[in-house]
Amino acid sequence: MKYIYNNKKFRERRGDLRNKQTEAERILWWHIGDRHLDDNRFFRQYSVGPYILDFYCPKARLAIELDGKTHLPSEQRIYDSERTQYLEANDIKVIRFWNDEIENDLEAVLEKIYKLTPP
Repeated sequence: MKYIYNNKKFRERRGDLRNKQTEAERILWWHIGDRHLDDNRFFRQYSVGPYILDFYCPKARLAIELDGKTHLPSEQRIYDSERTQYLEANDIKVIRFWNDEIENDLEAVLEKIYKLTPP
């Protein structure tokens, strides 16, 4: 299999995304970063193939994507679907949350993530 993880050509873009994270990303990172979730390591803005994931846990092969209002137009939903298909074809589970889920029901979000990560 060719090298598809954290391609160096996306390094600057990944850094920009980390520096300009949304409030929902900031909140979730506070709870899953630094091995807070059952000692599972998550990365922010991790690239797989041509895509940069919001969060990725290699041990669980789990991608977490946070969606805001920009994900409502049908073109964006098509892109998100193609992205999910690519990741699943590479044996990566994808879980998506709306930003308002992070801000309004964080406990339920963390429970869903916890169920998909190894102990």
